Amino acid sequence: MFVTGLLLGAGSSPHLGTPWQLLAYRGDTLLGCTVQAARECGFDQLIVTLGSASGQVRDRVDLGGVRVVDSPHFDTGSASIVPALDAVDRRADGIVVLLGDQPGVTSATVWSLVAEVATPIGVCRYGDGESQPCWFGRELFGELRGLRADAELWNLVGSGVHPVTRVDAIGNIPPRISTWATYERVISGAPGPAVEPPPGTHSSALPTNPHRRRRRTST
Repeated sequence: MFVTGLLLGAGSSPHLGTPWQLLAYRGDTLLGCTVQAARECGFDQLIVTLGSASGQVRDRVDLGGVRVVDSPHFDTGSASIVPALDAVDRRADGIVVLLGDQPGVTSATVWSLVAEVATPIGVCRYGDGESQPCWFGRELFGELRGLRADAELWNLVGSGVHPVTRVDAIGNIPPRISTWATYERVISGAPGPAVEPPPGTHSSALPTNPHRRRRRTST
């Protein structure tokens, strides 16, 4: 199986005063850490989307070996996934979608998803809900091209049109660093919810799936 990893990093963060991608994190930048974690997954191809902060990010984040796709209109409501699909290798059986501001996702979680997915869509089911990484088979690329925002991926998951494999992941949803409060909590190691309330947060990609936890994997 040929698997493409798609790391979504196009969002802006005007309320932070600096691009969220460049926040200091574990001796690197936040996006630098998530890119490195994605590299460690051993994808056959790795794509990263960038938005309005693309120039600054390219200057400070090691993107070696990564196909970068610019999505300059992301902040005005377009989906960064759509231009990224043009860069997906024609040999790819599907894509694994990851979030650039969710550094706690592990390669073990990614490859459990890839190994167990048996339907066009796969999502990870943590102890407290569903979240990334997500799998979308090539047969869904046409529908993905119709997205108006990255968050609409969850509409595909919940529509009931396509069967979904829900793969159990260890622990709770890894937190997204979407506000100063989340950032400070993650840096300090303090416990807290995976997702902050929406007001004032940046929109780097998809929210956590709002659907409640469900039993067993395929629907």
